[in-house]
Formats: sequence, C-alpha cells, structure tokens
Amino acid sequence: MKRVEILSRLEKAGVIAVVRGKDQAEAVKASHAIIEGGVIGIEVTFTVPNAQAAIQELVDAYRGQEAVIGAGTVLDAVTARLAIMAGAEFIVSPSFDAETAELCNLYQIPYLPGCMTITEMQTALKSGADIIKLFPGSAYGPSIVSAVKAPLPHINLMPTGGVSLENMATWFEAGVVAVGVGGNLLAPAAEGDFAKVTEIAQQYAAKLAEIRGITHG
Repeated sequence: MKRVEILSRLEKAGVIAVVRGKDQAEAVKASHAIIEGGVIGIEVTFTVPNAQAAIQELVDAYRGQEAVIGAGTVLDAVTARLAIMAGAEFIVSPSFDAETAELCNLYQIPYLPGCMTITEMQTALKSGADIIKLFPGSAYGPSIVSAVKAPLPHINLMPTGGVSLENMATWFEAGVVAVGVGGNLLAPAAEGDFAKVTEIAQQYAAKLAEIRGITHG
C-alpha cells in the first residue's frame, strides 16, 4: 500500500528538513545539499515561489532512491492537490484542514497537520492523519509528548519548531516518530553556503544514528 510504504520511509528518515528559500533554485540546491549530508526527508514549503516545480524537480531527481519528498505550509486542498500532482509524497500543514485530509486520503498520501491541543489532535486522528505535527514544538518542549500519549497512546508525533541538535535526543526519548528541522539547518543556504548546509545535515544524520544506536563504519 502506497501510504504505508511512504509512512515507513518517513519514519526511517527520522529528520524532516523544512526547506524554505527565496526562489525555486535556492530551495532545490538546499534540498540536494541536505540529502547529500544524509538527511533524506525533505519538506518543500509553499512559501517558496513555484514550490510545486521545485517538488517535481526533486521527485524526478530522487526517484527510486531513499529520499522522501513532500510539501509543507499547505493551507488548503487546492494547494495539496497541486503538490500531489507534482509528486509530493506527504503533505504538511501548520494547522488541521478537513478538506486537505480528505484529499490526501483519496490519493493515499500521508497528511501531517500541525496541532497544539488534544482537541485538534483528536479531530485530526478522526480524519485519518497518520502523523501529527506538534507545532510549534518550541511552545512546549519534549515533556508534552508523555502528556499527550497518556490519553492518546497510539498517536505518532513529529515536533517542528524548536528542535535542535542539542535537544533532538530528548524528543526521541520522549517517544516522537520523527522531528522537523528548519532554521539552523537552512540558515547558510540564504548566504549561498550550501557546503555548510551539507555539513549541518551530516551532524543531524549522525545524531539520529547515535540516538537509534546505529554505529557508522
């Protein structure tokens, strides 16, 4: 089943890079640099001009490889459909939208809506959301995970916002399935320093491997 296969790849990726950029070229270059560094989950946000073209370019480039390419900042079903037609393998929203959830279900594409409250999370789960984006993660910190899992033990959470190399292990120990990382990973891209982006991505990939007890070599 397509959706199950994408979900297992998302979980395996562990770190999802939230890619913003001033234009399509910068977003694509940053994504290549991140994947080269070993972070294979890419969320191209619709704040990037021509985001769907950037998604299509990346999907074509990494077809049949481990990288999983999705769309972020998807505010409505129209945008979700554009992203899915461009090849996006998952859809991320800053908030829950019922129409977007229905559309993703129709196309068997995982939907990761941003939620802050138990009520929002319950609504999203009822609508078939597979992973809930805990957003903004910085508003809570890792201690929120056990609080949410008490009434909703089966929930899959992905905090985005406020996740860093320093606190990533704490989030995973708390029981999240993946983390979304943006700011500090992408900052050098705005200056055109894509080698630095790769270097930071390598640090995240190494940290993830360490958390999961995998040794390189």
